[in-house]
Amino acid sequence: MNKEIRELEPKALWNNFADLNAVPRGSKKEEKVIQFMVDFGKKLNLETVVDSVGNVIIKKPASKGMEDRKPVVMQGHLDMVHQKNSDTNFDFDSEGIKMKIEDGWVRADGTTLGADNGLGVAAIMSILESDDVKHPPLEALFTIDEETGMTGAKGLQAGYLDGEILLNLDTEEDDEIDIGCAGGIDITVKNVYHEVNTPINSAGFSISVTGLNGGHSGMDIHKGLGNANKIMNRLLYESQDFIRISEINGGSLRNAIPRESFAIISVYNAKKDTFLKRINKIITEIKEELKTIDPNLDILVTETDTPKKVMTTISQITLLNAIYAAHNGVYRMSNDMEDLVETSNNIARVVVKDEEITILCLTRSSVETSKFDLANALKATFELGGYQVTLSGSYPGWKPNVNSAILNVLTETYEQLFDSKAAVVACHAGLECGILGTNYPDMDMISFGPTIQGAHSPDEKANIESAQKFWKYLLKILENIPTKD
Repeated sequence: MNKEIRELEPKALWNNFADLNAVPRGSKKEEKVIQFMVDFGKKLNLETVVDSVGNVIIKKPASKGMEDRKPVVMQGHLDMVHQKNSDTNFDFDSEGIKMKIEDGWVRADGTTLGADNGLGVAAIMSILESDDVKHPPLEALFTIDEETGMTGAKGLQAGYLDGEILLNLDTEEDDEIDIGCAGGIDITVKNVYHEVNTPINSAGFSISVTGLNGGHSGMDIHKGLGNANKIMNRLLYESQDFIRISEINGGSLRNAIPRESFAIISVYNAKKDTFLKRINKIITEIKEELKTIDPNLDILVTETDTPKKVMTTISQITLLNAIYAAHNGVYRMSNDMEDLVETSNNIARVVVKDEEITILCLTRSSVETSKFDLANALKATFELGGYQVTLSGSYPGWKPNVNSAILNVLTETYEQLFDSKAAVVACHAGLECGILGTNYPDMDMISFGPTIQGAHSPDEKANIESAQKFWKYLLKILENIPTKD
């Protein structure tokens, strides 16, 4: 299946991407890909180092005639988001990604593709192994665990890198140059509850919410996409006079807008008809609201075995009220950059089972004070219900520098190559530049990349023509790196 991918141009880029995608590399499970990258560097006889947290650094001397240029760090992250469709049989821990070409795009077969950030990593690999690309002194920095905590960037100590410029190859629109990004903080909500025997004369029902687009919880949060956890909670909340909850299992990763949620409930036999009439009305309303943005939304209510245990009434009321009150989506738009989401929250995961409740959120913001304002609002919401709330994994945003010297290089190079101007933007996603800048404050940083759509979802796809444009742009940037002061 991946053979046709290797025939795409530029072949160096796509072959390295295919090699990388053959290696399991989920966040916090990067052992195999770390070894893969170490072997890659050593095979090229390049200086290769693994730091204390698992980041891989490979250094390559300047090409002939480029020795007087400023040293450059090329950076990407090794891990990828693991998401698959519920009907896809795939083991991310042992299988390589199965890729295919559709209508000018590369995508995976029912799973995430790993173009985020695999194409950036593959581009760096291609530069490292090249014999004919003009480039300054290079340091390739491959970080780990970008998607679930930024622990690689956080753990990189001062002294490993000598570069004066950092090229982060981890954005997803080929006509944009990023000069800033959001920071983030994880919110973990826990509680216990008591189960009781299901009331007699009750029937069991399963509720499934599927078919949502999902997507990146930062880059796509402004689109108004359906959140499966919020939809499920609305269904249960508006049906609570007739039901008792046994289980809920919704969403997956913090950084992915949840696409699916499943629940098991009991319904009093005497109220089955009223319940079905009520919930079908709500389903119709939700589908009507989301028909433009999520046309494939499917909500099924199916009679099933009656569960043996359900939540107590007070636990159920508290849960549904708390999730209903918790903010999801855009919280605040930026006052400084047009159309930039400043602060948002994603209610990513909801699990209710065996007398334990777990709710996971990811709050993002380009303004630290606003990030903690929303985080505290969520904390207060859940604590009112008696839940335990932990804030962790906080990382800073990357403050834009419109006077950046490397920004001038990129804007001028783009205009020369493509006879148009690139958009200079900040993004509502977690790039590693802000974190890396804490230990390398004098490094001039910029971010760009090829066009990728649907990142963090099984709909992820990479545009082939855009990858060619990105490669051409990257080569010209390296050639235009300024001389040392």
